[in-house]
Amino acid sequence: MKTVYNFSAGPAVLPKPVLEKVQEEMLDYEGTGMSVMELSHRSGAFQEIIDGAEALLRGLLRIPDDFHVLFMQGGASLQFSMIPLNLLGPGQTADYIVTGSWSKKAVKEAEKVGEVRTHLPNSQHSIPQFSRDDFSKDARYVHITSNNTIEGTRFSGYPDTGEIPLIADMSSHILSEELDVSKFGLIYAGAQKNLGPSGVTVAIIRKDLVGRAPEHCPALLDYETYVKHGSLFNTPPTFAIYVLKLVLKWVKENGGLEGMEARNREKAELLYSAIDQSGLFHNPVSPENRSLMNIPFSVEKDEVNARFLKEAKEAGFEFLKGHRSVGGMRASIYNAMPLQGVKELVDFMKNFERELSEGGS
Repeated sequence: MKTVYNFSAGPAVLPKPVLEKVQEEMLDYEGTGMSVMELSHRSGAFQEIIDGAEALLRGLLRIPDDFHVLFMQGGASLQFSMIPLNLLGPGQTADYIVTGSWSKKAVKEAEKVGEVRTHLPNSQHSIPQFSRDDFSKDARYVHITSNNTIEGTRFSGYPDTGEIPLIADMSSHILSEELDVSKFGLIYAGAQKNLGPSGVTVAIIRKDLVGRAPEHCPALLDYETYVKHGSLFNTPPTFAIYVLKLVLKWVKENGGLEGMEARNREKAELLYSAIDQSGLFHNPVSPENRSLMNIPFSVEKDEVNARFLKEAKEAGFEFLKGHRSVGGMRASIYNAMPLQGVKELVDFMKNFERELSEGGS
């Protein structure tokens, strides 16, 4: 089989040992004679899977006891609606720090429910520090997208919101570095970057924020529904939760968050250094706000970007094309991307630049 390196922003690369375990258990999960895809979500076998996934996640993130862990569907996009429906009533205000495309979409959904005050940094390439005085006095919550997949930025330090609950979309960098969950009221993440395959969404919500939805809120948009039914009110994405559990086990076996962060910083430093030392490639993000997960880069001429992408794909580097709103290239180097993949990409970039220079193009 051809060796490729998958730099997709999501659905993204999965750890090879996880895929091999899935392959091994595809037809018979732990002696049941059935695939996980065939197991009833009411069965004891699946209950062990979902309980095990929660236990692993709690251990890795050191989630305090006063938080619920929920497994849902709909991705981060559904959370954009669920959050205001549960926590923001008519005439009430929420503050949103808008640092990229996804936080803009979150604002649009919140504005359908209540009042939204937005905070817009002066540049899409940097994120300033925020303190309690920056936010509305009566804000119900403050929302951030802590890592911007498209723009390649991240918060270097989380806002001090005082008594206001801080809510974070961590879809593209959860489990990539150490994290103090207690500083947040709600953390949510689509699984398809660092947690597992697409189809399942994780929410980590402080218990006092549950049960606030109005009576007219649909059951599947009410966090309390998932709490009361252990995320099993309806059929959950069973296979995705199973793979998520395997990914969490892989993270634990490979040093937990400390191990992931060390490797991720090594990979990111290698690629950023190559870009910064290059006379061809450029990354626009302020160094203090550079993402460890999503690294955009480009050259000045569109035709050279196109040539690079074509030759990179032929060499086995997949999904390097930048988001259509940004252009250029983007390398997403999530937990499962091996260091060797980044090393080979850097070598390819250097060879491309040298050949371009020698060719006089």
